[in-house]
Parts: sequence; structure tokens; C-alpha cells
Amino acid sequence: MDNRDIAFSILELALVPQGGTIKQTLNDSLTVAKEAEANKYKRYWFAEHHNAEYIGSSATSLLIGYVADNTSNIRVGSGGVMLPNHSPLIVAEQFGTLAHLYPNRIDLGLGRAPGTDPKTARAIRSDFMQAAHSFSREIEKIQQYFSTDNKNAEVRATIAEGTDVPLYILGSSTDSAHLAARKGLPYAFASHFASTHLFNALNIYRDEFQPSDILEKPYTIAGINVLIANTDEEAERLFTTLIKMFLGVLTGAKDAIQPPTAMTEELQELLKHPSLHQMLKYSFVGSKQTVKKQLEAFLEETQVNELIAVSTTFALEDRINSVRLFGEVMTEINEEKIRREIA
Repeated sequence: MDNRDIAFSILELALVPQGGTIKQTLNDSLTVAKEAEANKYKRYWFAEHHNAEYIGSSATSLLIGYVADNTSNIRVGSGGVMLPNHSPLIVAEQFGTLAHLYPNRIDLGLGRAPGTDPKTARAIRSDFMQAAHSFSREIEKIQQYFSTDNKNAEVRATIAEGTDVPLYILGSSTDSAHLAARKGLPYAFASHFASTHLFNALNIYRDEFQPSDILEKPYTIAGINVLIANTDEEAERLFTTLIKMFLGVLTGAKDAIQPPTAMTEELQELLKHPSLHQMLKYSFVGSKQTVKKQLEAFLEETQVNELIAVSTTFALEDRINSVRLFGEVMTEINEEKIRREIA
């Protein structure tokens, strides 16, 4: 691991707990964002999901505005806008508007997946598959709408022209790595649920990266699950909520976030199932000391520039505690690297 500073951020899904409401969940998202800002997190990104009863992150641009308006410094953005669901013109207008309201704080992460089931994807946009296959071209349209060179075009997103909205390519396979490298854009990999291709994707991106006006050298972000508590035992207990959530994903059960339970032998055996193990492979669970060692090893192995964490808990106070402790761990890791560099 070299001596560069490792940024750390949050990916927000706005998951609704059992007995909770959408409104309270969205309000809690703001509470978490404020905690992240106080603990020097770099950015707070909202994912995009549709037709999911217990997920509140559907209208990302609205949620970005809500959080940006009630915070001061933290960057806020999409992780991501699922571009085949949307008109590039409308995306440019929405994020250009946000950039005027909250200068130098808005990010636009772009993904190709629908963030929903096929029938809903077709309901969102009838030509979804065509747009998905034209992902690279759709990105170019957005870049053109943000460019000042577009002022003489017949179709303009005037509110977006010249605004500072960095683009990020999101992916969970190697396809997106080739694309991000070719376009010279930063690359975020969804290893918090898709671990299989992480290293292949990172290698492809770095090997094929072409410097651009946006970026001189590769910039990588890895998604991880992080759950830190005061003790390893407490963190493992809280982790049972995430295990049950992913088990529901695999079995098709659409349930609200469940309360934690004891880490039973049955749950430990379930974690060994290949599908569940693959999805939760990059989960860092334990006390500060335990997770710090895990993260140092992961950072050494991946050499990523930034970690973006998902912290799934049933109770808000447990998540706030985990967010605070993760911030402390990352601050310690960066301070130790600075001391080594000076020495």
C-alpha cells in the first residue's frame, strides 16, 4: 500500500426497517449524512432502485438535493443513476440544476443495470434494452450536454453547460472497466455485492486506462460492507440483519430490514453457501481493531483510491455508531501512512 490518502464515503440505499416508514427512513438518511460529514467522509451517494417496497432510494436527484441542502461540505451524488432508465438530456438538466444550487459538491455516477426487474425496466423506458446496449453513446450525450461546446447545438441542456459535475462509471463486471478506461473516467466497482470480478476489473481498468481532460491517471473506488461495533461479538450480532437481507435477495423474499439476532450455527453455515459467501465476501465486521486489520489488508491487496461503504443495520443508532467508528478507523489508517511517509 502506497502513501496516498485513502478517501472514504457512504453508499446509501435507504433501506426501510421492519415497522418503519419511508419518511422516517429518508429522514434517517440525512441524519447519517450529517454524521458522515462530521467524520470527514468524502461523499454520500444514493443508489437507484425501483419496484422495491422496502427501498426508498428511487428518485436519486431529489434525495441528493435533500441531503445537499441540509449539509455543508460533503459531496453528494448518485451511486448511481441507472442511465438506460433515463433520458440523458433530463439527467443533465437535473444534475446541472443541482450543481448551480450546490457548487462543487455534486457527483454523477452512471450505471448500466436497471436497478429493478425486467418488467419494471420496460415500464420505466420501453426502449430500455436499446439504451443499455448504447450505454457508451448515452454517456457521450451527457458529456456533450455538460460541455460549453454544446451552446450552438439545436438541442441543449442550458442549465448544465459548463457546470462542474464529475462523472463516474459504475460496474459489477469487467465490461464497465473497459468502458471507464477508454473514456478516462473514474471507476467504482460494486464489490459490496459482486465480488467475483473485482480484481479482473481493476486490472483491466488500470492496464487500459487512457488519460483524458478529466483524469490523468486511474482512480478506483471499491464498494464494501462495513459494520463496526464496540466488540466483535456485538458487530457479528448486528451483521445477522445483513445476512438475512441477502438471503432474501437470493430467495426472492421482499422483506423489510429485520432486527438482529444471535449469530447461530445455522447462520454461520448459511454464510458458507457459495452464493451468499460470494455476495458478502467483502464485508468487514467487528470492533475497530478487528476491522482496521481487515481494511489494511484489503487496501494493500486492491490499491484502490477510495472505499465506499454500505452499513446495513436495523437500528439507526447502531448505524450511526458504525459510521463514526469507520471514520475513526480510516482517519487512523491515513494518519499512520502520513507518519510513515515523513519517517
